[in-house]
Amino acid sequence: MTEQQTQDRNFQTGNVVTISLAHLSHDVFSSFLAPLLPLLITRFGLSLSAVALLDITRKIPQLFNPLLGLLADRICVKYLVILAPTVTTITMSLLGLAPSFPVLAGLLLISGFSAATFHVPGPVLIKRYSGSNSARGMSFYMFGGELARTLGPLLITAAISWWGLSGSYRVLPLGLVASVLMFFKLRHLQPQTNRPPVRSLFSGGGKWRPHVPLFVGLTGFMVFRMGLKLALTLYLPTYLAGQGKTLWVAGAALSLLQFSGAIGTFGAGYVADHFGHRRSLLVISVLTPVAGVALTTTSGVLTIPLLIVAGFLLFASSPIQLALVQEAGTSRPAFFNSLLMTVNIITSALAALFIGTLGDQVGLESAFRIAAGLTVLSVPFALLFPQNTRARFDSV
Repeated sequence: MTEQQTQDRNFQTGNVVTISLAHLSHDVFSSFLAPLLPLLITRFGLSLSAVALLDITRKIPQLFNPLLGLLADRICVKYLVILAPTVTTITMSLLGLAPSFPVLAGLLLISGFSAATFHVPGPVLIKRYSGSNSARGMSFYMFGGELARTLGPLLITAAISWWGLSGSYRVLPLGLVASVLMFFKLRHLQPQTNRPPVRSLFSGGGKWRPHVPLFVGLTGFMVFRMGLKLALTLYLPTYLAGQGKTLWVAGAALSLLQFSGAIGTFGAGYVADHFGHRRSLLVISVLTPVAGVALTTTSGVLTIPLLIVAGFLLFASSPIQLALVQEAGTSRPAFFNSLLMTVNIITSALAALFIGTLGDQVGLESAFRIAAGLTVLSVPFALLFPQNTRARFDSV
C-alpha cells in the first residue's frame, strides 16, 4: 500500500480540524440575520412573510450548487474555502447599515453566493481527510458550523447592544483576521487527484438507480423536519421579542439552541459510524416529534431543557446525511454534495415561506406547534436509507 493510500484511509485530525475551523469562521457571520430580525422588522416594517423572502433571497444562489459541484470536482477546491469567508464577513457585517429593503436583500444575495462556494467543497475536503470514518469527520465539520451559530448571535447581539443596529459593521475586522489566518492554514492542502471527467457524471444511466432511494429518503426526511428547524433557527428571536423578551434573552435562547445542536452534530457522527447510519437517523426521526411537541406546548422553566433536547435532535442528523451522500458519490463527491445541498435549500426556502405565512395568519406560537407535529412524517422516509452505504456504492 502506498503512502498516499495509507493517508486516504487514515483519519487526518489536523486537516479535518483546520477545515472545521474555516467552517466556524464563515458561519459565525452568516448567522447574523436571525438575531437582527427584530430590529430590521421594526426599521423596515416587515411582515413575517417578507422575512421569509429575505431568507429565500439568501438561498437563491445555492440553486446553482450542482454547477458548483461540477466545478469543484475539477479544480483545487481549497481556494473556494479560503475566499468565501471573507465575502460573507463583509456582506453580513453591513446588514445594519442597509438603508432600504432592496439593499438588505442585495447583501443577503451576495452572502448566499459566498456561502454556496464554501459549503459545496467543504465536505469534500472533510471526506478526503476522514479516511474510513466519514461520519466522524462530518461531525467535526458540522460542529464547527453549529458552534459558529452559537457564537454568532452572541457576537452580533453584543455589537448592536453597544453600538446600535448601524454599528454592526464594527465586528467586520474580526472576520477578516480569521480569514487571513485560515488562508495560512489552508494554503498547504494538496489539490484533489484522480478527478473524474465531467462526461462520466452523465454516462451510464444505470449507475444512478442505486442512489434514487437515498435521495428520495433524504428529501422526504428533510421536508418534514425543516419546518420546525426553520421556525426555531430563523423566527425564535422574533417570537421572543414579540413576547416582551429583551434582545439579549432572544439571542441567548438562539445560542442555546445552536449550542445543543453543535453537541448533537459532534456526537452523532461517532454514534452513526458504530451503530449504523439508518438506525441512527430512524431513532432521531422518532424522538424529534416527541421533543418538538413537548417544547411547543410547554411554558416556563421547562422550556430550557426541552429547547436543548430539540436542538440536539434537529441538528444531529446533519453529519449522518452528509456521510451518506459522500459515501454514495465516491467518484464525484462535490457534485453529490451539491445535490444534497440543493434539496436542503429548496426545502428550507419552502419551510421559511410556510412558517412565515402561517405565522402571519395564526401567530408564530401556533405555527411552531404545527411544524413540530409535522416532524412525525419524516419517520417513514428514514426507512429508505441504505443499511450499508459503503458496501453498496463503492462499486459504482
